Amino acid sequence: MLANSLVELDRAHLIHPVASWRGHEAAGVRVLASGKGATVTDATGRTLVDGFAGLWCVNAGYGQETIVEAAARQMRQLPYATGYFSLGSEPAIRLAARLAELAPGDLDHVYFTLGGSDAVDSTVRFVRFYQQARGKPEKDQFISVAQGYHGSSTVGAGLTALPAFHAGFGVPLDWQHKIPSHDVYRNPVGQDASAIIAASRDQFLAKIGEVGGADRVAAFYVEPIQGSGGVLVPPAGWMASMRQLCADLDILFVADEVITGFGRTGPMFACADEGIVPDLMTVAKGLTSGYVPMGAVLMSDRVYQVIADGAGRAAVGHGYTYSAHPVSAAVAMAVLDLYEGGLLDNGRLMGERLLTGLRGLADHPLVGDVRGRGMLAAIELVTDKIARTPLPAAAAPAQRIFERAWDNGLVIRAFPTGVLGYAPPLCCTADDIDAIIERTRKTLDQTLEDPDVRHALR
Repeated sequence: MLANSLVELDRAHLIHPVASWRGHEAAGVRVLASGKGATVTDATGRTLVDGFAGLWCVNAGYGQETIVEAAARQMRQLPYATGYFSLGSEPAIRLAARLAELAPGDLDHVYFTLGGSDAVDSTVRFVRFYQQARGKPEKDQFISVAQGYHGSSTVGAGLTALPAFHAGFGVPLDWQHKIPSHDVYRNPVGQDASAIIAASRDQFLAKIGEVGGADRVAAFYVEPIQGSGGVLVPPAGWMASMRQLCADLDILFVADEVITGFGRTGPMFACADEGIVPDLMTVAKGLTSGYVPMGAVLMSDRVYQVIADGAGRAAVGHGYTYSAHPVSAAVAMAVLDLYEGGLLDNGRLMGERLLTGLRGLADHPLVGDVRGRGMLAAIELVTDKIARTPLPAAAAPAQRIFERAWDNGLVIRAFPTGVLGYAPPLCCTADDIDAIIERTRKTLDQTLEDPDVRHALR
């Protein structure tokens, strides 16, 4: 009765993110009741392995008592402290210093946000202020990468390059531009790394030319691995090459590590994989393991000093009520303790097991590609491995595959393109990973029997 009541209340009142409102009304909500380790339990008592860590974010896993205790202790002592008026709190100050120490290079300055979307918005404002302060207001054009995701706020959704986030919203804005994705599996130039890197550099230079030259371009935004675009992993050397090109052209390089940060790909930050030091870096999700909202912008000393000198004694007019929230900061400190206390190491081991297991599914008739790094992976399904034909839209992959996996005791991300996304908690055991693989194979076998898929295979 309780579950039924919640379904009706949800249907009547709660608007869900990135959902078909009418479709959700018809289907109803699945109510999650509890979580422990790498598993969640719904209101009916069904326990599932969470192969997606909530929304790429519960990196530390569910039910970590040290995190809960840190939040409770801080709530009792000081539940809120504004960052305005030069006020602050010890947890936020210590967290900023710790992130600066962990971050690559001279990313020594930290601005706290509520999550990833407003972290991206904050970078846009900081970049514009920076260019104004250095006497180059004409550098007002921004470039990102097709199939990339940089949030769903008005500004962030324009930098995002996924059609669902544009339709009906009046974005992208006229100063927001895209270059093609580095997608290795479906790249027109083939799968050779050097060819893809060369093509991306040429496309970037061409786009710069279209908007009036490098003197007009303020910043380039990129994820080390494109998450919501289908877990698209660039070829080795791509990030380093694009970062160097931006440096050569006096264009700020903004790395969006909202998904990839905090052990998701192995190291604390994915930029470490190629020794990248961006000018600005956004983080969220794993920062607090999703236990409470928090994001951050990590800013290089060079950018910080230009903005500070440009403003002088005047205020830099950007702020949020909940920036540097002490409870969120206390939680983040406890989460970092877990990462550095062994979770990153476990994530690396389990990431190898995950990718080995998923690659073991490559012989399945529907598996066209398996890709990933660390605890971030994807399987791309096709009906023709040679032609790389996607699953037909009639097969409704996002809905049917998610539902089959759920019924099999597994939570994954099922994209409309027929890509299955994986981002399990770093606390996974070998049994958890093996269950993900076993339940994925069962889901693939069931999808193979789908009449719409069978018809497309003929």
